[in-house]
Amino acid sequence: MEQAPGQGTINDNSAADARAAPRFTLLLRAAKLLAPQGQFLCVIRDVSATGVSLRGFHALPEGEGLQLELQSGARYALEQVWNRGTEAGYRFGEAVEVAELLAEPSDYPKRPLRLDIGLPLRVELTGQVLEGELVNISQQGACIECATFLAIDQPLRLVSRRLPEIHAKVRWRDHHHYGLAFDTTFDLRRLAQVSARVQCPSLLAVQPDRD
Repeated sequence: MEQAPGQGTINDNSAADARAAPRFTLLLRAAKLLAPQGQFLCVIRDVSATGVSLRGFHALPEGEGLQLELQSGARYALEQVWNRGTEAGYRFGEAVEVAELLAEPSDYPKRPLRLDIGLPLRVELTGQVLEGELVNISQQGACIECATFLAIDQPLRLVSRRLPEIHAKVRWRDHHHYGLAFDTTFDLRRLAQVSARVQCPSLLAVQPDRD
């Protein structure tokens, strides 16, 4: 992965290897960046066998142990090479097969990207207010934990000072865990910014230019 102007240094061999690797441009290929601060939505801009560049919907987090997770669930260890706020370049922990990464093979059907975020919230039903916990969230729905029995197709409202008000219906249950489908879905940008506000609000100080 090439060095961005004005950013730190990388050794000449690594830079040469990154420049030599063929790149594939991937506009709007959504993925997850796993960082010490939490899990964040991003878009893969281009990828080669040795590295990848990402664009975020806010400043991209930094730190050790970064990983890129695809919609298939495949994960790739990353080392950050440069960072320009909402865009950053990374070196893979080891060379990857680009064709395989692009194909995102999986033994299971692809699912919408889910962000694992634990957050206490209120579950409001008609005439009832229950305590619950957010387990994960996607553009279309969420998983919550609630000790009180909820019926399939039960309409409810999720309320938290750190989330927008969400109206949803129960679609499945597994003991105290419930899968919800939102009445109004999030677009990718909105979900990315909502999740950043919950996990690391300082990342919202830098916003990307709209294409």
